[in-house]
Amino acid sequence: MDAVFSGLAQGFAVALDPFNLFLVLTGCFAGTLIGALPGIGPINGVAILLPIAYSLKLPPESALILLAGVYYGAEYGGRISSILLNVPGDASAVMTTLDGHPMARRGEAGRALSLSAWSSFIGGTFAVVMMSFFGPLMASYAVTFSPSDYVALMVFAFACLASLVGSNPVKTLLGALIGLMLASVGIDANTGVVRFTFGVPDLLAGIDFLVIVIGFFGMAELISLVEQQFSGTLKALKLDRTFVSWRDMMAVKWTIVRSSIIGFVVGVLPGAGASVASAVAYGTEKRINGANGTFGEGDIRGLAAPESANNASAGGAMVPMLTLGIPGSGTTAILLGALLLFSVTPGPMMFQNRPEIAWGLIASMYIGNVALLLINLPLVGLFARLLTIPQQYLTPLIAVMAFIGVYSVVSNPHDLYMITALGVFGWVLRKMDFSMAPIILGFVLGKLFEDNLRRALSISGGDWGILLQSANSIALYALAAGVVIAPIWLARRRRAIRDDE
Repeated sequence: MDAVFSGLAQGFAVALDPFNLFLVLTGCFAGTLIGALPGIGPINGVAILLPIAYSLKLPPESALILLAGVYYGAEYGGRISSILLNVPGDASAVMTTLDGHPMARRGEAGRALSLSAWSSFIGGTFAVVMMSFFGPLMASYAVTFSPSDYVALMVFAFACLASLVGSNPVKTLLGALIGLMLASVGIDANTGVVRFTFGVPDLLAGIDFLVIVIGFFGMAELISLVEQQFSGTLKALKLDRTFVSWRDMMAVKWTIVRSSIIGFVVGVLPGAGASVASAVAYGTEKRINGANGTFGEGDIRGLAAPESANNASAGGAMVPMLTLGIPGSGTTAILLGALLLFSVTPGPMMFQNRPEIAWGLIASMYIGNVALLLINLPLVGLFARLLTIPQQYLTPLIAVMAFIGVYSVVSNPHDLYMITALGVFGWVLRKMDFSMAPIILGFVLGKLFEDNLRRALSISGGDWGILLQSANSIALYALAAGVVIAPIWLARRRRAIRDDE
């Protein structure tokens, strides 16, 4: 314990250096703007700024502080387009659209944005505290997860999908199946077999996640707005002056606590990512409060859960990177590359050999979370004013942001046709009362599921029994079964009680 406090003291001495403090604030502000752009996300933001940080010849601790600020700043910023435009900034913000955008459409954009900011702050701060005191212990447990354990984790996440959105579980599972099918397009990395490309060379590398999320959310929303304009049913959105209240915070306090814990634990698991954390947290809250909630219609608990979980996950993903040299997410893989670029070897000895980097980064995250709250809360009114833009102007704005977001990252004209086609498909599915979230999550989780299933079977020589050999796997399968069976049992029990009465 004394070592932790002495390390934090040294870290704050580094982070509070005027130049490093400036980098923290710059990274947080830039990350917020990057996250607000649909489809860019923290991975691309950090990747774009990495060569700039290196070319400026910043000290390693300063460069990492800047890039980390962009990372968790982008996690904050992703909520802006999700809530206001129903276009998630990245995969972890998909769940935010489910209740955040309905709140904005009924005139509570300010309340949604400010609640999101506070939830993100609490989740992020919880993760940094846990990282400071229990990081090495959590990392040592996470590294015991085998590919078969990750298969069980994905099964649990898919089981949670059944309760995520909508009143029709069949449509939810069909949506997840569509996502799985889209994830299988392209050359199989293990066998080299070409799958479902239909002779189109541009599909050999698969469909980029950015294309999926912009197509199903951004372009489908655009087509819906155009349809409403032509039919004369488009309603002007109200500009509110609402702000999150103390009563709101008390109503979601246990939601934030549970989701922060889930987000941090899932974030520590290498490769799981914030998208899994936010999905599991949202599904958990809907299971707990579904009978007494309006999830999917603007329930504040449905907004607080994914927002606190994805920011806690961002902090949790730092743990295996710093303590074991194993990236916990795609963004931390880039941060790991930044450390190696500066000839710094991450791992258990980094806290002894380079404490100014390890503890300086952790201390900067304490400061960055406070800075993000102070930056974002005053801007809530400004962001909410985006909804006052007349819808006939907002429609082309969404289109421009979607096309620029895709082309600036993938630089392939074919993908512009893809987002248009997927947008039409998504619009048709919306007309049939499908939710887009299961499709996106099926796409994200499908890749993780397939990769880890193949690794597990390769290790065992094709023996499927390996999937049930560890205590972690058995526990996760039991949880998955409970998630599926418990609602059915509870519904029958409630029906039996009503019949007795």
